[in-house]
Amino acid sequence: MRGVGSTGSGRWPRPKPPARLTRARKPALLVLAGSLLFGTVGTAQALGPASASPATVGAARIAIAGGMLAVLATVASGGTRVGHARPTVSAIAAGVGAAVYQLAFFAGLARTGVAVGTVVAMGMVPAFAGAIALAVRGERPNGRWALGTAVAIVGVAVLVLSGSKIGVDPMGVLFSLVAAASFAVCTIGSKGLLEAGRGPIEAMAVAYGMGALLLAPVLMVGDLGWLAQPSGLLMALYLAIGPTVLAYVLFATGLARLRPATVATLTLADPLSATVLGIVLLGERPSVVAVFGSGLVLSGLVLVAGKCEGGKGRTDAVVANKETEARTEIAALSRVAA
Repeated sequence: MRGVGSTGSGRWPRPKPPARLTRARKPALLVLAGSLLFGTVGTAQALGPASASPATVGAARIAIAGGMLAVLATVASGGTRVGHARPTVSAIAAGVGAAVYQLAFFAGLARTGVAVGTVVAMGMVPAFAGAIALAVRGERPNGRWALGTAVAIVGVAVLVLSGSKIGVDPMGVLFSLVAAASFAVCTIGSKGLLEAGRGPIEAMAVAYGMGALLLAPVLMVGDLGWLAQPSGLLMALYLAIGPTVLAYVLFATGLARLRPATVATLTLADPLSATVLGIVLLGERPSVVAVFGSGLVLSGLVLVAGKCEGGKGRTDAVVANKETEARTEIAALSRVAA
């Protein structure tokens, strides 16, 4: 006699996962994959030629990535929008932020290591972004942001004040802080581009394209001999394609279908993966105090990511419109690739 609810084969049917969970899993994996790629930047640079300076590595990365993003954005928009508008304040801010970030981020990693440098640079971005958004756009952050920022600042203070006693270069931490601030400026500028009607990939292309123009003098006067080495060329191409273009496309695709709070939490994979790679592949061994300070910075980031409140009115309309445009752009690129 068959049991109630059993199939003809005598086996109970496997419960199907909720439709909502199934729909959310793929976008979440895309954002997670993009964040993991972002976290490989420091390790890739550290494994490259020793003669490659942080400035030329950053300039080469943004030049190659900027060109590739411009092509992708042109294809996605049908060639009717990219490069046809005058530079705006948002575009200049995004470009300057992207350019300074490349220089400061790689300089910070070179001085204080991949693990600590990435944690400080990425962990302090929400703090700077919230402060800049308040000063420039009048957007008031919530209480979790204030608490998370305070915890992260204490963590940075531990790293800077302890300095050489714990094997951390204070100047490297300062470079990482500059990187965080410049990334926040780039983020605020990119948000302005989105609100002005540009698509997600187009906004990134504008930021990196303008940043590449600003760093062109670095490529003209810097020593690019490392690019002639196979390992150097491979590093430059990987930094531009993997943790920049591909990571952003994955990130933008998943972003269109996830809540901001979920995205913010998933991006924690960036500093965490960078820390693991620094310890496992590069043999970095942060001291107990350095781990404590870095842990405070990450804790602050977790607090900020724990609750992201969406904006009202026009901001909601802009976000909804950009989600639609992100899906449209990815679909257009997929058709071309096919």
